[in-house]
Amino acid sequence: MNTTIKAYAPGILLAVVIASAAKWIESLMGQGFISASVIALFIGILLHTIRRPDPEFQKGIRFSSKMLLKFAIILLGASLNITTILQVGRISLFVMLFTLTACFGVGYFVGKAFGLNWKMSNLISAGTGICGGSAIAAIAPVIEAEDRDIAFAMSATFIFDMVMIVLFPLLGSWLGMSDTAYGLWAGTAVNDTSSVVAAGYGFSERAGDFAVMVKLTRTLAIIPTVLIFSAVQFHQTRKRSKTGRIAVKVSSIVPYFIGLFLVMACLNSLGLIPTSIASLLKSISKFCMVTALAAIGLNTSFKEMKQEGAAPMLHGFIISLLVVLVALLAIRMQLATGMFA
Repeated sequence: MNTTIKAYAPGILLAVVIASAAKWIESLMGQGFISASVIALFIGILLHTIRRPDPEFQKGIRFSSKMLLKFAIILLGASLNITTILQVGRISLFVMLFTLTACFGVGYFVGKAFGLNWKMSNLISAGTGICGGSAIAAIAPVIEAEDRDIAFAMSATFIFDMVMIVLFPLLGSWLGMSDTAYGLWAGTAVNDTSSVVAAGYGFSERAGDFAVMVKLTRTLAIIPTVLIFSAVQFHQTRKRSKTGRIAVKVSSIVPYFIGLFLVMACLNSLGLIPTSIASLLKSISKFCMVTALAAIGLNTSFKEMKQEGAAPMLHGFIISLLVVLVALLAIRMQLATGMFA
């Protein structure tokens, strides 16, 4: 037991230190400017570039990048309330149906045109279409994505979020949008939660409140998305097998951590998890996710990322622009029908 702890401790401790530093830097920068997850990822990549971690760190780093990521997703379920859909209603669901369809549909062809592997392409689309880092973190283990794929997807999501934080309030005012319409637009088209907060409240308090509510509903899209990708991964695994047949198990289609994630979400929706406990679990989930992304950064070579060229970032730009435009078009359609003011 002591030998096992000694083998894993150095790598885990290094990831935790980076995560703690990232959280501190995030607090200095102010709400919504840049998330700790992105900061931790970039610090990890920078340290790897300066000097690759010694072998004694590798076991702990691998554990942090894989197991802690799954643990973070399980705990994330405790902060999701399926009944949120009913609170926000059909207004946001109508827009999300358009954006998600466009995001994954067009994203598939854009990824193929740029020669990206399907895992990286879909992680970028998921991060852009659903909810940034949380969606990427949830889907990555299901499709067995490489750390480099995760790093690219996170980077693409982060870069365009930074642009949206500045431009969205200005565009909303220029377009003469109401608080509700703008909140729906920001909550649907901006990716990371912290960025939604910054872009939403940058317009008005009412718009910010509604944007956050829409974002929570959008986060629930993780549930069907991971189930779909679990089935896709199962199909890919069966195709690679020599016989073309593998035993069908529930765990093959719905990984254990996704099952537990769903259990936690259901328990919270039924009111069986006290608010204080749900808040604590969400905080732990966030820190575990930041730690996992620090480890992913430590495993990611900047030289290898450079070899991929500008294609992943261009993919992210196209999909981000698509989501912004499709969401705006869908909202205009709702305004035309008098669905909301």
